[in-house]
Amino acid sequence: MLHSIPFPVLPVPPSWYPGHMTQFTRKLPTILRRTDVVLELRDARLPLTSINRNFEGALQKWRLERGGHNLVSRSSSEPHSLTPAPREYGATCERIVVFNKRDLVPEWGIEPFRKAMTTKYPDQTVFFASWNHRQDVKRLSNLLIDIAKQSPGAPEMNVLVVGMPNVGKSTLLNALRTTGISGPTAKALRTSAQPGMTRALSTRLKLCEDPLVYSFDSPGVMLPFLGRGDRGAERGVKLALIAGIKEGLYDTESLASYLLYRFNILDPIAPAYLTLLPEGASPMTDVYDFLEALAHRLAMIKKGGIPDISRAAVWFVNWWRMQGSRLSASAPLIAHSLSSLATPLTHRRGWGFDFEWSVDRTEAANYDATVVQRKMEECIDAFEAEAQQEKEGGETVSSTQEKKIAREHLLAKRMARSKARHTARRGTA
Repeated sequence: MLHSIPFPVLPVPPSWYPGHMTQFTRKLPTILRRTDVVLELRDARLPLTSINRNFEGALQKWRLERGGHNLVSRSSSEPHSLTPAPREYGATCERIVVFNKRDLVPEWGIEPFRKAMTTKYPDQTVFFASWNHRQDVKRLSNLLIDIAKQSPGAPEMNVLVVGMPNVGKSTLLNALRTTGISGPTAKALRTSAQPGMTRALSTRLKLCEDPLVYSFDSPGVMLPFLGRGDRGAERGVKLALIAGIKEGLYDTESLASYLLYRFNILDPIAPAYLTLLPEGASPMTDVYDFLEALAHRLAMIKKGGIPDISRAAVWFVNWWRMQGSRLSASAPLIAHSLSSLATPLTHRRGWGFDFEWSVDRTEAANYDATVVQRKMEECIDAFEAEAQQEKEGGETVSSTQEKKIAREHLLAKRMARSKARHTARRGTA
């Protein structure tokens, strides 16, 4: 068992913010004026990192203009029994946060996380799903239909799907169309494993005929700047691992290093990557030792008998994306009692890529869903505090963006002075 899991050294995050993302962000307030329901997609493996705060200002204004508040009741004992409360026509204003790929995170953390989100973000309805599970798609489709039925006087309901790149927005809409419309339905939207496939707001797609429900797909929008220091570096690597950032902006060995770290945090006794190594292998913390062992196992040997570490890193990351993430979701709540005097005072545990906490021997003796929920709430508080600290310290804006903003302010001042002089001349004429 690993008693110490050092954090890997990560590269400075790159900047990837194509022009179509800027265009959509500027148009979002106008698009929301004809939107009744916002489906915000996030990746269940990165429930906090896949939050895009660029959307928050526009969404809050939309809710205020509509007089909106979430009218969908939540039931902690029935995770998917979401029943809309009656409302008046014209008051439709729902924000539903959908965590996709729920099958790629340990099941034991889903309900504690749902409760933690309800406590910390009471204005958001939380829904977990996996688009390859038809029952999840059907439940979400029924939820949208039930919301539409609460405004019988409305001719139609419009749904906008937003989120970061490659969280499954287009796949979701294709699945909802297949579920909500009777008879064979053609695939309406192209999908890709690479980010940036959708570059503009789609035409309206019909999701249901009775009641009439339409939807818009939108381009995935990345953060303009991922941040400075270790926090920005980790944020970038996480998004790169789920293919949320354009391929090639990161070297694969850095991704493999962080991936090895996360496997060890999820299960320090029997991390999922041990299935790739010879029988009897022990957990490792050094990425180069691991990649060398993996290269030998896969017969990836260069001339002179040198293990091909680069090829092994590429294979490891691709294996995680195709199989390993599902295998790591089987990590136990806690491997064994940590109250033994032979074990360290604390151990690191985690869920997904965003949650990590310490468990001492006292907590280990009564380690259950209540403890996990408390730990997750503490992680969310820390996440919000760090986000506020970054905002106040100007860490959410790069030096290039700072120069651009300063230039825009300078041009605005010049324009204002020019107009004032022009007005003064007309007044004296």
